[in-house]
Amino acid sequence: MDTFLINNGIPSALVLGAVAIVTAIILAVKVRSAGTGTDLMREIAAAVEEGAKAYLSRQIKTISAIALVLLVLIWYFKGPATGIGFLIGAVCSLLAGFIGMRVAVISNIRTAQGATVSVNTAMRIAFNGGAVTGLLVVGLALLSVGGFYLGADAYFHEADHKSALSAIVGLALGASLISVFARLGGGIYTKAADVGADLVGKIEQNLDEDDPRNPATIADNVGDNVGDCAGMAADVFETYAVSLIGCVLVGALTFVNEPNAFSYIVLPFLICGLSVIASVLGIVFINVGNLKPTNALLTGVALSAIVAGLLFLPLCYTLFPENWVSFYVPTLVGLAMTFITVLITNYYTATAYAPVRKIAKASETGHATNIIAGLAVGLHAVFFPVCFIILSIIVSYACHGLYGIAIAVVSMLSLSGIIISLDAFGPITDNAGGLAVMSQMPKEIRRITDELDAIGNTMKAVTKGYAIASAGLAALVLFASYVNELKAAAVQVTFSLEDPTILIGLFIGGMLPFLFVAYTMDAVGKAAGAVVLEVRRQLKAHPGILTGTDKPEYGTCVDIVTKAALLEMIFPALLPLLGVLLTVSIPTMIGHFFPSSGMDATVGAKALGGVLVGTIVTGLFIGISLTSSGGAWDNAKKFIEEGNYGGKGSSAHAAAVTGDTVGDPYKDTSGPAINPMIKVVNVLAILIIPLFF
Repeated sequence: MDTFLINNGIPSALVLGAVAIVTAIILAVKVRSAGTGTDLMREIAAAVEEGAKAYLSRQIKTISAIALVLLVLIWYFKGPATGIGFLIGAVCSLLAGFIGMRVAVISNIRTAQGATVSVNTAMRIAFNGGAVTGLLVVGLALLSVGGFYLGADAYFHEADHKSALSAIVGLALGASLISVFARLGGGIYTKAADVGADLVGKIEQNLDEDDPRNPATIADNVGDNVGDCAGMAADVFETYAVSLIGCVLVGALTFVNEPNAFSYIVLPFLICGLSVIASVLGIVFINVGNLKPTNALLTGVALSAIVAGLLFLPLCYTLFPENWVSFYVPTLVGLAMTFITVLITNYYTATAYAPVRKIAKASETGHATNIIAGLAVGLHAVFFPVCFIILSIIVSYACHGLYGIAIAVVSMLSLSGIIISLDAFGPITDNAGGLAVMSQMPKEIRRITDELDAIGNTMKAVTKGYAIASAGLAALVLFASYVNELKAAAVQVTFSLEDPTILIGLFIGGMLPFLFVAYTMDAVGKAAGAVVLEVRRQLKAHPGILTGTDKPEYGTCVDIVTKAALLEMIFPALLPLLGVLLTVSIPTMIGHFFPSSGMDATVGAKALGGVLVGTIVTGLFIGISLTSSGGAWDNAKKFIEEGNYGGKGSSAHAAAVTGDTVGDPYKDTSGPAINPMIKVVNVLAILIIPLFF
């Protein structure tokens, strides 16, 4: 065992986190140096940026008010260290969202201008814009988690690191809670604007995508930035940070009495640090290679996974020379899961494969058959990811128990730097296409941006499938941490399916994701309805908008969607908190007021355990299904727009637009928000153990 590496492992990971940030800054400079096109392009881009800034500013104020109340409660009940951790997690999650938005608005206009040169030039600008977000978020997560842990550990100075570990759970909750708000608020905004613009613009007025005569067009483009970019960045920060924290907790709680216990804490930090090197090499390959866009992006991910696998071998051997294989194999499982998830989701959502083409074919016979085909694709898409998740759990657990599963999760998420580059690629190319249309660039340029947008839709679906699959595994690790924390608190609980309390908890937990999705879908529907009414009002009051003699009131639609998104996001975001608190508090209160009932804290602990498992299982299934259906519907529409099954203006195209409209909140609001929602439930359960049990 290398004592130097154990003592300096976390600081080394922090250095590599700084490398990620420096690389991101270099890429940002490269993106900014690209051309910004015409004055009209800059004017439209400035309007989109202004709307995005206005929304984020109001969102931050709304979220901060709620977070402040929670901060006071956590500070009072859990102490200042946990409160500071919560604050750091919340601030970093908000910062990640702001970074995602800023990078997107810088990149989209340059991508549109890059399309005047070549497809690959536009692809590289869009990808590098996404890579800035990916690397900055990874670097920020590593520095915040590692830096806070080292600071808390030095402050408490305990041999078992117990107080530092307890405090770091606060950081996880702060990141998760803010991520839910960011994902929900941005997701409601982007899809309300998108659906509202499509229902009136495309279906009622037969306008093209991003036609400047559509009053909701600017709001739609703003939504891409605040939902797909800002919300996604906050989500990734949370997923990465919480998975890292979960692995550290499992390692510390499971192997606390072993002589090399600190090695189990150091390993996940170094896995994340070394993967920064692998991600950077993959990003460089995509920039210097000359492959077609889809091949370049997927090959870059594969290269990063291979490099990471090679780097993990000496790491595991150095830290655990006697049984290094049992640590190395789970890292390979995590890397394999990354690529497998990418390939599976790509199959179900790319235009080149049967599922999307089946939806397009079904569109020939009408709107209903399109919807039926899209729903079926989403349900089919659950099978293979779940099979491989099961296989990964079996292999990882056989290697090193729950810690093996935790290492597989960290390994899977360690490549977030390059994976999220793919996710941000989608909204950047989407906005670039909108700019191309609104600034009246030649149709050839729109053809290039449409091609990249179709690839971006697939990449967005791929990365959301990746995030949800990793969230399911990460939540399983957090559940293990919950059980270990109960044991550490001397709460004797046996989780048996013969116990009706456990079954009740399972049903409650299984219900939560469905209820969560219901409220988020309702929110999009209400906000979109308001946009539809406003667009209709403008077109009726000012008929000259359609002939080009009047200018639409873009700002009115932006304001309507902003207010609706901020109002509608609050209850769904707080739903997981309410679910956990009610589950544990009701049995406790009944036992307090009616001692003869037999209710006590143990009943609440059992029920909450069931809630956690129920939420993980149904959340994983519904999340994968929604994102796959949504991505497939979107690309089926684009496949028809390429000239298949009658092309634009055909009855098949009209049906495909309906499917895409239904799929929008599936893939960009409800599906992605399931990811942080699952982890809020699990992190909060860990945090409240000392308060209730």
